[in-house]
Amino acid sequence: MITEIIFYIVAGFFEILGCFMFWEYFKNDKPVWYLGIGVVSLVIFAFVLTRVESEFAGRAYAAYGGIYIICSLLWLNFIEKQEFGRYDLIGSIIALCGALIIIYPSLNNG
Repeated sequence: MITEIIFYIVAGFFEILGCFMFWEYFKNDKPVWYLGIGVVSLVIFAFVLTRVESEFAGRAYAAYGGIYIICSLLWLNFIEKQEFGRYDLIGSIIALCGALIIIYPSLNNG
């Protein structure tokens, strides 16, 4: 399960990085090379997400969603220097529990 979670965290990082580069380009007038970093990051994200042990893409995406929420809040805090609140924490814990519940059976064939 640890390997799966690492894949999901790495995928989350590259998806957020990719989308953030597009955000910066379109919203904050950054140079066009930000788009290149965004595209490369999103390709890496898609590749890494295919490395998870899941028979079905939809289940992998569902499990990834909970971990993505945690990664997004960490990005918010460490990159964008914005604090998250109690409801962010409560919601992310609930989402993470849901993701772990989805991941668990696929790792134990059942």
